[in-house]
Amino acid sequence: MLSLPSTSSSISRKKYDVFLSFRGEDTRKNFTDHLYDALKRSGIITFRDDPKLEAGEEIAPELFKAIQQSWCSVIVFSESYASSGWCLDELSEIVKQKKDKGRVFPVFYDVDPSDLRKQKGKVEEDFTEHEKRYDEDKVRRWRNALTQVANIKGWHLNHRHETEFIGDIVRKISAKLCETYPIVHDELVGISSRLEELYAKIDIGEDDVRIIGICEMGGIGKTTLARLASTQMSPHFEGKSFLADVREVSNTRGLVSLQKQLLSQILPEECFNFFNVHEGNAIINHRLSNKKVLVVLDDVDNLQHLKCLVGRRNWFGLGSRIIVTTRDEHLLRSYGVDDVYKPTTLNAHEALQLFNLKAFNGETRLENDFSDLSKRVLKYTGGLPLALEVLGSFLCGRDVAQWRSAIERLERDSNKEILDRLQISFDGLDQTEQDIFLDIACFFNGKMKDFVMKVLNGCEFFPDIGIDVLIKKSLLTVDEHKRLRMHDLLQEMGRKIVREKSVVEPGKRCRLWAERDVYHVLTKNTGTEMIEGMIIDNKREMNKTLTLSADAFLKMKRLRLLKVLCCSNCCDFTYLSNELRLLDWTRYPLKSLPSSFQPKNLVALLLSYSNIEQLWKENIPLYKLKVLNFKGSENLIKAPDLTTAPNLEILVLKGCTRLLDIHPSVGNLSSLVLLNLKDCRNLGSVPGSIGGCKSLKSLNLSGCYKVEYLPENLQQLEFLEELDLSKTALRKPPSFISQLKNLQFLSFNGSKAIQRGRINSMTSMLPSLLGLSSLQRLNLRDCNLFDIPSDICCLYSLKELELSGNNFTSIPSSLFNLVYLGLSSCKELKSLPELSKVYTSVGWSTITCIDCYRLAENIDALTLLKKHLKVFGNTGKRFNFILPGSEIPEWFSQQRGDSSIKVDLPQEVWNDNQWMGVALCCIFVSDDASRVEELHFRAVSGLSNFKGRNPREFMMGFGTFPAGKPVMTDHIFIRYSSRDEMYRYSWTTDWLDQECEELEFSFVRGPFTLNSVKVKKCGVRLVYERDLEEMEQIQELHSSQCCENLEDTATLCR
Repeated sequence: MLSLPSTSSSISRKKYDVFLSFRGEDTRKNFTDHLYDALKRSGIITFRDDPKLEAGEEIAPELFKAIQQSWCSVIVFSESYASSGWCLDELSEIVKQKKDKGRVFPVFYDVDPSDLRKQKGKVEEDFTEHEKRYDEDKVRRWRNALTQVANIKGWHLNHRHETEFIGDIVRKISAKLCETYPIVHDELVGISSRLEELYAKIDIGEDDVRIIGICEMGGIGKTTLARLASTQMSPHFEGKSFLADVREVSNTRGLVSLQKQLLSQILPEECFNFFNVHEGNAIINHRLSNKKVLVVLDDVDNLQHLKCLVGRRNWFGLGSRIIVTTRDEHLLRSYGVDDVYKPTTLNAHEALQLFNLKAFNGETRLENDFSDLSKRVLKYTGGLPLALEVLGSFLCGRDVAQWRSAIERLERDSNKEILDRLQISFDGLDQTEQDIFLDIACFFNGKMKDFVMKVLNGCEFFPDIGIDVLIKKSLLTVDEHKRLRMHDLLQEMGRKIVREKSVVEPGKRCRLWAERDVYHVLTKNTGTEMIEGMIIDNKREMNKTLTLSADAFLKMKRLRLLKVLCCSNCCDFTYLSNELRLLDWTRYPLKSLPSSFQPKNLVALLLSYSNIEQLWKENIPLYKLKVLNFKGSENLIKAPDLTTAPNLEILVLKGCTRLLDIHPSVGNLSSLVLLNLKDCRNLGSVPGSIGGCKSLKSLNLSGCYKVEYLPENLQQLEFLEELDLSKTALRKPPSFISQLKNLQFLSFNGSKAIQRGRINSMTSMLPSLLGLSSLQRLNLRDCNLFDIPSDICCLYSLKELELSGNNFTSIPSSLFNLVYLGLSSCKELKSLPELSKVYTSVGWSTITCIDCYRLAENIDALTLLKKHLKVFGNTGKRFNFILPGSEIPEWFSQQRGDSSIKVDLPQEVWNDNQWMGVALCCIFVSDDASRVEELHFRAVSGLSNFKGRNPREFMMGFGTFPAGKPVMTDHIFIRYSSRDEMYRYSWTTDWLDQECEELEFSFVRGPFTLNSVKVKKCGVRLVYERDLEEMEQIQELHSSQCCENLEDTATLCR
């Protein structure tokens, strides 16, 4: 259940919603009376003055107070409004108190706004009379107030029917009020932004009937959100019904009881007696079709619920809103709702805040012991509000020892209350969908969707529809990288279901993944036919090599999925189940698969880094085989004959260093999409039949040092998107490259075919690139180029260009739209093109110029930054570059001889239009040539004292240093992040609403790399528009100092 403190925009302190200002003798008994009545019927609390108050000349004190106690004012300008000093005094007071003109709503009732603005015609006559009776200052205030309000866009009668006109006014005011209602619960964390997003879809101001769904996994807060929205919006409807627990009530008491409840809540004074849903449908339609109502159906899981409780839109009056909460998005879409809102789990800051509210009654300054334990709970809950509330409440008031014990138990045996709530969705699945869910929960969470679909399709689980059902029922998502993602608690729920099949003996369960359980089954030989899938991995509990025997597997006749991820001995391993669809065995120790194994059902065979020498000595039917991966299997001497595997889609032979040739049957693989032959150092040729691979999209020959020719029929591969010819022995680059119209990636990195040319014609060795209209990434690293091919300037889709390690002196300015330009080790390079021509329409850009000493002699880092800021400073773009340099420019106002630095944030910095963004820099060096290295930085925002204050942070990599290319001398890295980019990617939107005094930047070790990159010093500066002028003044001084240092460095390094 969503749960955070009340919002700041609240009308709870206001006595009235609307103050009505009008000329009594014009409209009191007609238009204004009807407007007042309509506002009142809509639940809008409206102040209308008593006629007796107008008896005097001066405005009564009661009216001043009423104006002050009203959220907005509606001013009815009629023909003689300006003739009343009373009305003009009201108007003047309204303008004085309502500085926000969005809270003043003029109604032009048969008057021309321009007459009021310009004060001409009868209005001018009225003011002439006023000037005779009142002092000059008062009349001037009246004139100014009238002009200001008449300039506000309001409502014009324009000969419309008054009832229609009044209805329009009431709807608009109602919509405005709805946006401002306060959060009435003190423990609703993260609710404000979610309500705002929901209200945008509900759109209460529109005069239509709208059905909105709220859909996500259980425990995320759908009911809380719907109930709160219902409470806030109900005053704007003629009736409201909130039907809770529709699924459960329907199952226990029937739909008729829900129909009666709906009618009784909207028409409380009536009694309804009917006994079947058809009668109920007719009564709902007849009695509510002319009534503006708000209906909430909570926890719907059946289309019949919607048909019998909502029916068609014409069952309800115009302006009605129906909100439906469910875990099944398909149900909403099939019914035809207008929109679906999908609330997200709480972010890290919100999750900690909610947990603190429940576990510590809101205390945020935690002792270290509790702080560390809290992090374990937050990781377990994954931002799910239900789990945070349940666990926080359970741990509240307990000591550290009890916390530690409870959390250890939780990590082994999950909380029953939470998982039971989640299991409701699982119980509503068909058997096949349950099997898919359990396979993903036990084996495939985080795996590529396409690969999992292949395996599940081989299991005859019909995953195209099954996975879609899981997604629509909020049990599964697909991330931006096309990986299947299941919330950790949903995964744990699925695994709990499997464990409960046999609590004592794991050998009787259908799926095994826990090391302890697998070890028990394999060593005690307790496996049974029940086992369908198993992961064998002993790296956590046992560091010894695991011995596997055929006996342990003999009883597993129905084994479909087997993954072995650890070192293993298999002396007498003679049996594998013929039901296997997936065999994934890293470092498979034997030279061949068991002779008794019949892989007729096999979909994916993954034997990376194995000792396999030959798959089978004879052809075996492999009609279901889709994926074959022998990555790093250095003993493989003969590629398999794939004649009997016509449906193969992926073939990976990367790193098979003893492989001499590829079987020509590869040309018969019309479904082959990927062929990876990278680092097959002894491969002599590519089979001439490869032109038959009509579906091929990716071909990697990088590191095939002995491949000298490519078959001409490669040009027939019209769907080819990736071609890597790096470090091959090609005598001549293929001339047909330009015919590959769909090619998106091309690499000649270190190509001997290009290096082999004469010194004065290096560029001419490159094939024509014209026609590659889809090319996005081009790698020409270490190709000994003295000029950049002119063809590159015609590649209009190109985003990333790698030119490092070449010999040209300049870069054409006609390059454009790049997001990355690699120029490292271009030691003759002297200049860069104008940034505005290279980077125009992209959101970020990076230039890497490691070891470019001549370039650094001609242009310094500050100059590059200045050029970027002038072009892109206010465009929301990000910019990174690396250049030789040992000093941080003086322009960086905050500097420190360390790897971290802080900068104070001025108050209201986000509201300062002059603020452009943040510039960050560091001086670094890396002396490890053995590994690819990355340097990351971490940014933290928060209060001066972060302890216990929930700082927000993010991490970003900026520089990658290839193996064998150490950065032996000092280099400067500069990054500029615009305020928009920081807001979008770095912090959650609640940062704007929280107290935040400083930013801290730390250059840290990357998550997957060694720690050989040393940061010597760093600097940071908040960038304002005025700073560009200061950069001009500092640049000349800094450039002269920098060049002197670089000349000495360059002399040593040449």
